[in-house]
Amino acid sequence: MIRAKALTDARAQASSNNELTWWIFMRISGLLLMFLVLGHVYMTFVAVSESDATYDAVVSKLANPAWKFYDWLILVLAMMHGVNGARYSIEDYVRTRPGRFWVKGVFFTVVGIILVLGTVGLFSIR
Repeated sequence: MIRAKALTDARAQASSNNELTWWIFMRISGLLLMFLVLGHVYMTFVAVSESDATYDAVVSKLANPAWKFYDWLILVLAMMHGVNGARYSIEDYVRTRPGRFWVKGVFFTVVGIILVLGTVGLFSIR
């Protein structure tokens, strides 16, 4: 696992190119998520009056494919960012190799199911 704060340190510490890619992804996705979620909160709670925040208003907003993609991007980036952080914790705290295999297997299965259900739920809104 990489504990570096700068890219040059991360390159020196990376045991594989895959770990370096995930290290870079965490920085980029965190920054993107910050702006995407702030935009989502603004458009959902600030730009709309409380009386207009109804089920029908949300469904009509999500009828637009651009809004669906925007919300789906938040879903996917947040899941991947969180899963990678949890993967770091699993690597740190589960000591045995078979234990890590089973914990990661169950964890990735649950995350996959949640991601599929979130995607189906989001794109089933007409």
